[in-house]
Amino acid sequence: MRMRFGIPLFLAVVVSLSAAEPPFTQVPAEFVGQLSPGKSPLVFNDGTPVKDAADWPKRRAEILADWHGIMGTWPPVIEKPKIEVLETKQRDESISQQKIRIETGPGQTGDGYLLRPSGTGPFPAVFVPYYDPETSAGLSEKPLRDFAWQLARRGFVTLCIGSPGGDARKPVLSAGAKCQPLSYLGYICANMWNALASLPEVDSKRIGIVGHSYGGKWSMFGSCLWEKYACAVWSDGGVLFDETRQSINYQEPWYLGLDPTMTRKPGLVTAENPRTGAYKVLIEKGHNLQELEALMAPRPFLVSGGAEDPPKRWAVLNHAIAVNKLLGAEGRVTMTNREKHDPNEESNAQIYAFFEHWLK
Repeated sequence: MRMRFGIPLFLAVVVSLSAAEPPFTQVPAEFVGQLSPGKSPLVFNDGTPVKDAADWPKRRAEILADWHGIMGTWPPVIEKPKIEVLETKQRDESISQQKIRIETGPGQTGDGYLLRPSGTGPFPAVFVPYYDPETSAGLSEKPLRDFAWQLARRGFVTLCIGSPGGDARKPVLSAGAKCQPLSYLGYICANMWNALASLPEVDSKRIGIVGHSYGGKWSMFGSCLWEKYACAVWSDGGVLFDETRQSINYQEPWYLGLDPTMTRKPGLVTAENPRTGAYKVLIEKGHNLQELEALMAPRPFLVSGGAEDPPKRWAVLNHAIAVNKLLGAEGRVTMTNREKHDPNEESNAQIYAFFEHWLK
Protein backbone atom coordinates (compact mmCIF):
# COMPACT_ATOMS: atom_id res chain seq x y z
CA MET A 1 0.00 0.00 0.00
CA ARG A 2 1.54 3.32 -1.05
CA MET A 3 1.67 5.91 1.73
CA ARG A 4 1.85 9.69 1.88
CA PHE A 5 2.92 11.17 5.23
CA GLY A 6 1.77 7.96 6.94
CA ILE A 7 -1.68 8.04 5.30
CA PRO A 8 -2.75 5.47 2.68
CA LEU A 9 -2.68 7.21 -0.70
CA PHE A 10 -6.36 6.56 -1.48
CA LEU A 11 -7.21 8.41 1.77
CA ALA A 12 -4.65 11.18 1.35
CA VAL A 13 -6.09 12.44 -1.94
CA VAL A 14 -9.26 13.61 -0.18
CA VAL A 15 -7.73 15.09 2.97
CA SER A 16 -7.90 18.63 1.60
CA LEU A 17 -11.34 18.30 0.02
CA SER A 18 -14.46 19.89 1.43
CA ALA A 19 -16.21 17.91 4.14
CA ALA A 20 -19.55 19.63 3.59
CA GLU A 21 -22.22 17.24 2.34
CA PRO A 22 -23.29 17.94 -1.25
CA PRO A 23 -26.88 17.46 -2.44
CA PHE A 24 -28.29 14.20 -3.85
CA THR A 25 -26.61 11.97 -1.25
CA GLN A 26 -29.81 10.99 0.56
CA VAL A 27 -30.95 7.45 -0.20
CA PRO A 28 -34.71 7.38 -0.99
CA ALA A 29 -36.68 5.71 1.80
CA GLU A 30 -37.73 2.79 -0.39
CA PHE A 31 -34.07 1.82 -1.02
CA VAL A 32 -32.65 2.33 2.48
CA GLY A 33 -30.99 -0.87 3.65
CA GLN A 34 -31.29 -2.62 0.28
CA LEU A 35 -28.13 -4.31 -0.99
CA SER A 36 -27.66 -5.67 -4.50
CA PRO A 37 -26.58 -9.34 -4.74
CA GLY A 38 -23.03 -10.48 -5.20
CA LYS A 39 -19.87 -10.42 -3.12
CA SER A 40 -19.86 -7.79 -0.38
CA PRO A 41 -16.96 -5.34 -0.33
CA LEU A 42 -17.00 -5.68 3.47
CA VAL A 43 -16.39 -9.43 3.60
CA PHE A 44 -12.96 -10.97 2.98
CA ASN A 45 -12.68 -13.84 0.53
CA ASP A 46 -12.37 -16.27 3.48
CA GLY A 47 -15.73 -15.11 4.82
CA THR A 48 -14.33 -12.94 7.59
CA PRO A 49 -16.12 -9.58 7.95
CA VAL A 50 -14.26 -6.29 7.66
CA LYS A 51 -14.59 -5.05 11.23
CA ASP A 52 -13.19 -1.53 11.14
CA ALA A 53 -11.27 1.06 9.13
CA ALA A 54 -7.98 -0.65 9.95
CA ASP A 55 -9.18 -3.75 8.08
CA TRP A 56 -10.19 -1.86 4.94
CA PRO A 57 -6.76 -1.41 3.25
CA LYS A 58 -6.26 -5.19 3.35
CA ARG A 59 -9.73 -5.87 1.92
CA ARG A 60 -9.26 -3.13 -0.68
CA ALA A 61 -6.01 -4.74 -1.81
CA GLU A 62 -7.78 -8.11 -1.99
CA ILE A 63 -10.50 -6.69 -4.27
CA LEU A 64 -7.90 -5.09 -6.53
CA ALA A 65 -5.94 -8.33 -6.73
CA ASP A 66 -9.09 -10.30 -7.57
CA TRP A 67 -10.16 -7.98 -10.37
CA HIS A 68 -6.72 -7.49 -11.88
CA GLY A 69 -6.15 -11.22 -11.63
CA ILE A 70 -9.27 -11.91 -13.67
CA MET A 71 -9.03 -8.96 -16.10
CA GLY A 72 -5.30 -9.25 -16.76
CA THR A 73 -2.11 -7.32 -16.17
CA TRP A 74 -1.50 -3.66 -17.02
CA PRO A 75 1.72 -2.52 -18.69
CA PRO A 76 3.84 -0.27 -16.47
CA VAL A 77 2.14 3.06 -15.84
CA ILE A 78 3.88 5.93 -17.65
CA GLU A 79 5.10 8.44 -15.08
CA LYS A 80 5.22 11.41 -17.46
CA PRO A 81 3.45 10.77 -20.77
CA LYS A 82 4.82 12.70 -23.73
CA ILE A 83 2.63 15.52 -25.01
CA GLU A 84 3.17 16.93 -28.51
CA VAL A 85 1.35 20.17 -29.26
CA LEU A 86 -0.03 20.12 -32.80
CA GLU A 87 -1.96 23.39 -32.75
CA THR A 88 -2.73 26.20 -30.33
CA LYS A 89 -5.60 28.63 -30.62
CA GLN A 90 -7.66 30.93 -28.44
CA ARG A 91 -11.26 29.70 -28.25
CA ASP A 92 -12.54 32.83 -26.54
CA GLU A 93 -11.14 35.46 -24.19
CA SER A 94 -10.71 33.00 -21.36
CA ILE A 95 -9.89 29.57 -22.90
CA SER A 96 -6.73 28.44 -24.66
CA GLN A 97 -7.13 25.27 -26.73
CA GLN A 98 -4.28 22.98 -27.73
CA LYS A 99 -4.72 20.07 -30.09
CA ILE A 100 -2.25 17.49 -28.84
CA ARG A 101 -0.85 14.05 -29.49
CA ILE A 102 -0.36 12.28 -26.19
CA GLU A 103 1.33 9.05 -25.14
CA THR A 104 -1.46 6.74 -23.93
CA GLY A 105 0.55 3.53 -23.61
CA PRO A 106 3.91 1.99 -24.55
CA GLY A 107 4.41 2.76 -28.22
CA GLN A 108 0.91 4.21 -28.49
CA THR A 109 -0.37 7.76 -28.89
CA GLY A 110 -3.77 9.35 -29.27
CA ASP A 111 -4.93 12.78 -30.43
CA GLY A 112 -6.89 14.99 -28.09
CA TYR A 113 -7.33 18.46 -26.68
CA LEU A 114 -6.04 20.39 -23.69
CA LEU A 115 -8.23 23.29 -22.62
CA ARG A 116 -6.77 25.84 -20.25
CA PRO A 117 -8.55 28.73 -18.53
CA SER A 118 -6.80 32.08 -18.34
CA GLY A 119 -4.68 32.80 -15.28
CA THR A 120 -1.71 31.20 -13.61
CA GLY A 121 -3.34 28.58 -11.40
CA PRO A 122 -2.84 26.16 -9.83
CA PHE A 123 -6.14 24.97 -11.29
CA PRO A 124 -8.22 21.89 -10.64
CA ALA A 125 -8.38 19.56 -13.64
CA VAL A 126 -10.68 16.95 -15.14
CA PHE A 127 -9.96 14.14 -17.60
CA VAL A 128 -12.83 13.50 -20.06
CA PRO A 129 -12.68 10.23 -22.05
CA TYR A 130 -15.21 9.56 -24.82
CA TYR A 131 -15.52 7.97 -28.26
CA ASP A 132 -13.81 11.02 -29.79
CA PRO A 133 -12.16 14.07 -28.25
CA GLU A 134 -13.97 16.62 -30.43
CA THR A 135 -17.31 15.96 -28.75
CA SER A 136 -15.93 16.49 -25.25
CA ALA A 137 -14.11 19.64 -26.36
CA GLY A 138 -17.30 21.14 -27.80
CA LEU A 139 -16.12 20.87 -31.41
CA SER A 140 -18.88 18.60 -32.71
CA GLU A 141 -22.62 18.96 -33.17
CA LYS A 142 -23.50 16.42 -30.47
CA PRO A 143 -25.41 18.35 -27.82
CA LEU A 144 -24.77 18.31 -24.07
CA ARG A 145 -21.70 16.08 -24.22
CA ASP A 146 -19.14 18.89 -24.22
CA PHE A 147 -18.04 18.29 -20.63
CA ALA A 148 -14.44 19.38 -21.18
CA TRP A 149 -15.44 22.67 -22.77
CA GLN A 150 -18.04 23.51 -20.13
CA LEU A 151 -15.67 22.69 -17.27
CA ALA A 152 -12.89 24.78 -18.85
CA ARG A 153 -15.30 27.71 -18.90
CA ARG A 154 -15.74 27.15 -15.16
CA GLY A 155 -12.02 27.35 -14.42
CA PHE A 156 -10.81 23.76 -14.84
CA VAL A 157 -7.94 22.53 -16.98
CA THR A 158 -9.43 19.72 -19.05
CA LEU A 159 -7.95 16.93 -21.13
CA CYS A 160 -10.03 14.90 -23.58
CA ILE A 161 -9.09 11.96 -25.80
CA GLY A 162 -10.96 9.29 -27.78
CA SER A 163 -10.98 5.51 -28.10
CA PRO A 164 -7.53 3.93 -28.48
CA GLY A 165 -7.24 3.16 -32.18
CA GLY A 166 -10.27 5.30 -33.02
CA ASP A 167 -13.01 2.62 -32.89
CA ALA A 168 -14.55 1.79 -29.51
CA ARG A 169 -15.63 -1.64 -30.75
CA LYS A 170 -12.14 -2.46 -32.00
CA PRO A 171 -9.88 -1.04 -29.29
CA VAL A 172 -6.15 -1.13 -29.96
CA LEU A 173 -4.13 -2.16 -26.93
CA SER A 174 -0.46 -1.25 -26.70
CA ALA A 175 2.34 -3.79 -26.76
CA GLY A 176 2.64 -5.61 -23.46
CA ALA A 177 -1.00 -5.16 -22.48
CA LYS A 178 -2.45 -8.51 -21.45
CA CYS A 179 -5.72 -7.29 -20.05
CA GLN A 180 -9.33 -6.86 -21.03
CA PRO A 181 -10.08 -3.74 -23.12
CA LEU A 182 -12.07 -2.04 -20.34
CA SER A 183 -9.23 -2.62 -17.90
CA TYR A 184 -6.89 -1.14 -20.50
CA LEU A 185 -9.06 1.97 -20.62
CA GLY A 186 -8.53 2.18 -16.87
CA TYR A 187 -4.79 1.95 -17.51
CA ILE A 188 -5.04 4.88 -19.94
CA CYS A 189 -6.78 6.84 -17.17
CA ALA A 190 -3.78 6.27 -14.92
CA ASN A 191 -1.48 7.66 -17.61
CA MET A 192 -3.76 10.64 -18.24
CA TRP A 193 -3.78 11.45 -14.52
CA ASN A 194 0.00 11.51 -14.65
CA ALA A 195 -0.12 13.72 -17.74
CA LEU A 196 -2.37 16.28 -16.04
CA ALA A 197 -0.38 16.13 -12.81
CA SER A 198 2.80 16.94 -14.75
CA LEU A 199 1.40 20.28 -15.94
CA PRO A 200 2.74 23.15 -13.80
CA GLU A 201 -0.64 24.92 -13.76
CA VAL A 202 -2.52 21.88 -12.40
CA ASP A 203 -3.00 21.07 -8.72
CA SER A 204 -2.39 17.31 -8.66
CA LYS A 205 -4.51 16.91 -5.52
CA ARG A 206 -7.55 18.22 -7.42
CA ILE A 207 -7.89 16.05 -10.52
CA GLY A 208 -11.23 14.44 -11.36
CA ILE A 209 -12.68 12.39 -14.21
CA VAL A 210 -16.03 12.29 -16.01
CA GLY A 211 -17.52 10.34 -18.90
CA HIS A 212 -20.90 9.54 -20.41
CA SER A 213 -22.18 6.10 -21.53
CA TYR A 214 -19.08 4.36 -23.00
CA GLY A 215 -17.15 7.16 -21.33
CA GLY A 216 -19.09 6.43 -18.15
CA LYS A 217 -17.77 2.87 -18.06
CA TRP A 218 -14.31 4.17 -18.96
CA SER A 219 -14.30 6.80 -16.21
CA MET A 220 -15.68 4.35 -13.63
CA PHE A 221 -13.00 1.74 -14.22
CA GLY A 222 -10.31 4.42 -14.41
CA SER A 223 -11.23 6.15 -11.16
CA CYS A 224 -11.79 2.92 -9.25
CA LEU A 225 -8.58 1.26 -10.41
CA TRP A 226 -6.39 4.37 -10.11
CA GLU A 227 -6.70 5.79 -6.60
CA LYS A 228 -5.13 9.17 -7.37
CA TYR A 229 -8.29 10.61 -8.94
CA ALA A 230 -9.77 12.86 -6.25
CA CYS A 231 -13.36 12.37 -7.41
CA ALA A 232 -15.36 11.02 -10.35
CA VAL A 233 -18.61 11.29 -12.29
CA TRP A 234 -20.06 8.32 -14.19
CA SER A 235 -22.90 9.25 -16.52
CA ASP A 236 -25.29 6.34 -17.16
CA GLY A 237 -22.64 3.76 -17.94
CA GLY A 238 -24.22 1.02 -15.82
CA VAL A 239 -23.15 0.58 -12.19
CA LEU A 240 -24.32 -3.05 -12.06
CA PHE A 241 -23.90 -6.07 -14.30
CA ASP A 242 -27.48 -6.32 -15.62
CA GLU A 243 -28.03 -8.79 -18.43
CA THR A 244 -31.60 -7.58 -19.03
CA ARG A 245 -30.37 -4.24 -20.40
CA GLN A 246 -29.04 -4.01 -23.95
CA SER A 247 -26.77 -1.05 -23.17
CA ILE A 248 -25.25 -2.47 -19.97
CA ASN A 249 -23.10 -4.63 -22.16
CA TYR A 250 -20.00 -5.44 -20.16
CA GLN A 251 -20.09 -8.91 -21.74
CA GLU A 252 -18.99 -7.56 -25.12
CA PRO A 253 -15.42 -8.30 -26.31
CA TRP A 254 -14.57 -4.59 -26.43
CA TYR A 255 -15.26 -4.37 -22.67
CA LEU A 256 -14.74 -7.51 -20.52
CA GLY A 257 -15.68 -10.38 -22.83
CA LEU A 258 -12.50 -10.64 -24.88
CA ASP A 259 -11.68 -14.33 -25.36
CA PRO A 260 -8.79 -15.64 -27.50
CA THR A 261 -10.69 -18.84 -28.23
CA MET A 262 -13.92 -17.34 -29.55
CA THR A 263 -15.73 -14.07 -30.32
CA ARG A 264 -19.32 -13.75 -29.19
CA LYS A 265 -21.90 -11.94 -31.30
CA PRO A 266 -22.88 -8.51 -29.96
CA GLY A 267 -26.04 -8.55 -27.90
CA LEU A 268 -27.60 -9.90 -24.74
CA VAL A 269 -26.33 -13.06 -23.09
CA THR A 270 -28.30 -16.12 -24.20
CA ALA A 271 -27.74 -19.86 -24.35
CA GLU A 272 -26.79 -19.44 -28.01
CA ASN A 273 -24.63 -16.39 -27.30
CA PRO A 274 -23.00 -17.13 -23.94
CA ARG A 275 -20.66 -15.18 -21.71
CA THR A 276 -16.98 -15.15 -22.64
CA GLY A 277 -13.65 -13.91 -21.34
CA ALA A 278 -13.15 -12.22 -18.00
CA TYR A 279 -16.83 -11.32 -17.81
CA LYS A 280 -17.73 -15.02 -17.70
CA VAL A 281 -15.25 -15.61 -14.86
CA LEU A 282 -16.44 -12.59 -12.89
CA ILE A 283 -20.06 -13.74 -13.05
CA GLU A 284 -19.24 -17.36 -12.22
CA LYS A 285 -17.24 -16.27 -9.15
CA GLY A 286 -20.04 -14.00 -7.89
CA HIS A 287 -18.33 -10.68 -8.53
CA ASN A 288 -20.25 -7.55 -9.41
CA LEU A 289 -19.50 -3.87 -9.74
CA GLN A 290 -20.21 -2.94 -6.11
CA GLU A 291 -16.76 -4.34 -5.32
CA LEU A 292 -15.09 -2.12 -7.90
CA GLU A 293 -17.09 0.96 -6.83
CA ALA A 294 -16.14 0.41 -3.20
CA LEU A 295 -12.52 1.08 -4.20
CA MET A 296 -13.49 4.76 -4.53
CA ALA A 297 -14.04 5.14 -0.78
CA PRO A 298 -13.60 7.65 0.74
CA ARG A 299 -13.25 9.58 -2.50
CA PRO A 300 -16.55 11.11 -3.66
CA PHE A 301 -18.35 10.04 -6.81
CA LEU A 302 -21.55 10.97 -8.63
CA VAL A 303 -23.67 8.58 -10.66
CA SER A 304 -25.46 10.78 -13.20
CA GLY A 305 -28.14 8.22 -13.84
CA GLY A 306 -30.43 7.90 -16.84
CA ALA A 307 -32.22 4.94 -18.39
CA GLU A 308 -29.49 2.46 -17.37
CA ASP A 309 -28.91 3.74 -13.83
CA PRO A 310 -32.37 4.52 -12.43
CA PRO A 311 -33.10 5.15 -8.71
CA LYS A 312 -33.18 1.42 -7.91
CA ARG A 313 -29.40 1.44 -8.37
CA TRP A 314 -29.18 2.84 -4.83
CA ALA A 315 -29.17 -0.83 -3.82
CA VAL A 316 -25.77 -1.07 -5.51
CA LEU A 317 -24.48 2.23 -4.15
CA ASN A 318 -25.48 1.29 -0.59
CA HIS A 319 -22.43 -1.01 -0.57
CA ALA A 320 -20.14 1.99 -1.19
CA ILE A 321 -22.03 4.02 1.42
CA ALA A 322 -21.38 1.24 3.96
CA VAL A 323 -17.64 1.30 3.20
CA ASN A 324 -17.54 5.08 3.55
CA LYS A 325 -19.39 4.84 6.86
CA LEU A 326 -16.81 2.35 8.08
CA LEU A 327 -14.12 4.90 7.19
CA GLY A 328 -15.98 7.75 8.91
CA ALA A 329 -16.83 9.53 5.64
CA GLU A 330 -20.28 10.97 4.92
CA GLY A 331 -21.83 12.38 1.76
CA ARG A 332 -19.36 10.77 -0.65
CA VAL A 333 -21.85 8.74 -2.72
CA THR A 334 -24.16 10.77 -4.91
CA MET A 335 -26.77 9.91 -7.54
CA THR A 336 -29.02 12.05 -9.69
CA ASN A 337 -31.61 10.66 -12.08
CA ARG A 338 -33.22 11.51 -15.39
CA GLU A 339 -35.60 9.49 -17.51
CA LYS A 340 -33.52 9.13 -20.66
CA HIS A 341 -29.99 7.95 -21.34
CA ASP A 342 -28.89 11.21 -22.96
CA PRO A 343 -27.58 13.97 -20.69
CA ASN A 344 -29.77 17.04 -20.32
CA GLU A 345 -29.15 20.57 -19.10
CA GLU A 346 -30.19 19.75 -15.55
CA SER A 347 -28.03 16.64 -15.25
CA ASN A 348 -25.04 18.49 -16.68
CA ALA A 349 -25.52 21.37 -14.26
CA GLN A 350 -25.46 18.80 -11.44
CA ILE A 351 -22.21 17.35 -12.80
CA TYR A 352 -20.52 20.74 -12.95
CA ALA A 353 -21.78 21.63 -9.47
CA PHE A 354 -20.34 18.35 -8.16
CA PHE A 355 -16.87 19.18 -9.48
CA GLU A 356 -17.06 22.75 -8.22
CA HIS A 357 -17.98 21.43 -4.77
CA TRP A 358 -15.26 18.80 -4.48
CA LEU A 359 -12.40 20.30 -6.53
CA LYS A 360 -12.82 24.01 -5.84
